[in-house]
Amino acid sequence: MTAPLSGTTAPLTGLRVLDLATLFAGPLAATMLGDFGAEVIKVEHPRKPDPSRGHGPSKDGVGLWWKLLGRNKRTMTLDLSAPGGRETLLRLAATADVIVENFRPGTLEKWDLGWEELSAANPRLVLTRVTGFGQFGPYSRRPGFGTLAEAMSGFAAITGEPDGPPTLPPFGLADSIAGLATAYAVMTALAARDRTGKGQVVDMAIIEPILTVLGPQPLWYDQLGHVQPRTGNRSTNNAPRNTYRTADGSWVAVSTSAQSIAERVMRLVGRPELIAEPWFASGADRAAHADVLDGAVGGWIARHTRAEVIEAFEKAEAAVAPIQDVRDVMTDPQYAALDSVTTVDDPELGPLRMQNVLFRLSETPGSISWAGRAHGADTEAVLTELGLTGEEIAGLREAGAL
Repeated sequence: MTAPLSGTTAPLTGLRVLDLATLFAGPLAATMLGDFGAEVIKVEHPRKPDPSRGHGPSKDGVGLWWKLLGRNKRTMTLDLSAPGGRETLLRLAATADVIVENFRPGTLEKWDLGWEELSAANPRLVLTRVTGFGQFGPYSRRPGFGTLAEAMSGFAAITGEPDGPPTLPPFGLADSIAGLATAYAVMTALAARDRTGKGQVVDMAIIEPILTVLGPQPLWYDQLGHVQPRTGNRSTNNAPRNTYRTADGSWVAVSTSAQSIAERVMRLVGRPELIAEPWFASGADRAAHADVLDGAVGGWIARHTRAEVIEAFEKAEAAVAPIQDVRDVMTDPQYAALDSVTTVDDPELGPLRMQNVLFRLSETPGSISWAGRAHGADTEAVLTELGLTGEEIAGLREAGAL
């Protein structure tokens, strides 16, 4: 498990984040902040925990996805709509640097917990609002999920085989991209606060970050009327670029984004004469002759095992990677060298292997102190630190706020 170097302090130490969000972009952003030292307090409804606790497979009744998403977070319960819940959140907000929430627009305002009230309690607060469609516009009040963003953004339209249907990803792609973008947005707002002394509202719409990573499609359409088609595993910008089956039934991916790499590949597969073709000199022209190039590369790869293909491509300094499933990832030597999948000790389930912190810092690295904790595990500790007495905490429990 990655741990801070001796004598160092994680870069976000001293930052307090209240994670009021669920499923998945907002909580992931808070996880990223917690990985680098922020104190993250996960605030969940007393009777309706974050649904990620029940998503996907579980072991001994414990949801495994939560162990990843909830890492480095203290957990407490609080019903913001119950008597005493609003006041308690305002007291917490006064001690916090960041709140991350993903309620439908208008929900916090309905509870008198909008920006006006929160900023009055803490003018330095950064309120981070993560929703499907943003805080305004004709869709803002609609329920929003990552799947809708993957559909609306153009991602699904360009994904899949040319003669097949638009294809959605089998995981939370849009949510994950939005989570990373939200962490960046929070740090940007905090940098501004360092100069101005004032907090502000971050409005993150899940439909937008995925549109950004799709590249210049709006620009192409605006200037040329060009609509990118579905091309399967091929590219319109270079070839050969595809997945190819090996002699032992495995698969590899080949990329030739650089002209020199494309030339090396053709020499490797025994078709150097294709390099002299006039159309071979540019990626777009090569892509127009993908059938010829795929035939040459695919035919050669089909006669060799995956290990032979990888060895030959590495020797030729050509770009190749095996198509790996999670079993391969867990034993891949490069991931092992980077400690990309690390081990975390958990009191409920014992040693767990999960993705490590997102990047390495040489002087102030991040770390995973613990995996996701039980629902409400730190409620009394957090409220006691806030200054509430045992009698006040008991009263909140009786009122259903905890």
